[in-house]
Parts: sequence; C-alpha cells; structure tokens
Amino acid sequence: MSKEDLILEKLGKIEAELAVMREAREPMDDLIRDLNPIMKQALYVMVNEFKDVEDSFQLEDVMPLVKKVLVNVKNLTWALEALETIIDMWHTMEPMMKSALHNTVRYLGTLEQRGVFRTYEAMLEVRAKVAQHYGPEDIEAMGDSFVTLLGLLKKMSNPEMLALLEKITDMPANIDLANAKPVGMFGVVGALSDSEVKNGIGVAMEMVKALGKLK
Repeated sequence: MSKEDLILEKLGKIEAELAVMREAREPMDDLIRDLNPIMKQALYVMVNEFKDVEDSFQLEDVMPLVKKVLVNVKNLTWALEALETIIDMWHTMEPMMKSALHNTVRYLGTLEQRGVFRTYEAMLEVRAKVAQHYGPEDIEAMGDSFVTLLGLLKKMSNPEMLALLEKITDMPANIDLANAKPVGMFGVVGALSDSEVKNGIGVAMEMVKALGKLK
C-alpha cells in the first residue's frame, strides 16, 4: 500500500470519528437550543428579584457565611438529624394528640351540657359578692364556724337524720292553722282519744327528754 493510500485511510478514519462526534453532539446542541430561552427567562426573573436586595446584599458577605457553614458542618448535621427525629416523633404522636384533643373537647361539651361551667360561674359570682361585704380578716374569723357547720352537715348526712328532717319539713304542709280553735281542759282530754294526738305527745316527750340532755 502506497503512502497516498495510507494517508487517505487515516483521513477516512478521522472523518468517521468526526462524524460520530458530530452525531453525539447534535442532541446536546438540541438541548442547549431548547434550554436557551428557559435559561434567559430564568436569568431575567432572577435579576428582577435580586433588585429588591441589591442595596443590602454584597457578594463579599457570602464568604463569612460559607466559612461558618464549612466550620459547623458537624453541628448542622446534628441539627438536621435532631430535626428529623423531632419530625418522626411528631408523626408518631400526631394521631394520639388528635384523639386526646377530640376526647377533651367531647368531655368539655358533656360538662357544658350538665351545667358544670354555669355552676362554677355562679360560685365565682357568690365569691365576688362575699368579697364585697367581707374582708380577708372576716373570712379568716369565720373559718372555725365553717368547720363547725361542715361537722353538722356530716352529721346530717346520716340516713336517719335525713329522714327526720324530711318529715319535719313536711309538717307545715299538714297543718291547717285556719281551723285551729281554742281548746280547754275537757278538749285536751277529749283529744287524747285521737291516736295521732297520742303519737304527737309521744314524739314531744322524746324531744323533751333530748332537750334535757342539753343542760
């Protein structure tokens, strides 16, 4: 093979390689042509947005920030890991918190329906009225009396005592004062034949005995 043939062969190989490179470059050229308008638009938007911070932003201010970021890479990594842990914890607790909040709202609604809050409001109004008429010293002086009254209320919680009080409170409804007439000695003797009068005298005698123990 002559030198001319060798040169032609090499030129043919070079042309083939150039053709391959040209074919490989064509998609990149197409991509650049497609991205060129988008990049121009993005650059235009970026320039317009940066106009607002142009007066307060200096490029040299970025370097200290970059240095701090590089120095605190471990701290930033730890902070991101901690944040990730908190987010995972929140995702875990969120359903329970929603359920607890729902139950709390429902419980408060039940209390509202039962009138508990209105009762507390009335109690606060009573306290305000007491505070208007009595000072702290007066309330403190009445403390012993309150304790005594609580003791009496405890005694009155006895079922027998409650039954007696209920009967006593029913007495006025059974008394007809309009028909009450003067009664003489013979009237008293005649009334003793009534069983209710006898029972009443028996109750009165028991009460008199109890009153005698107060001395």
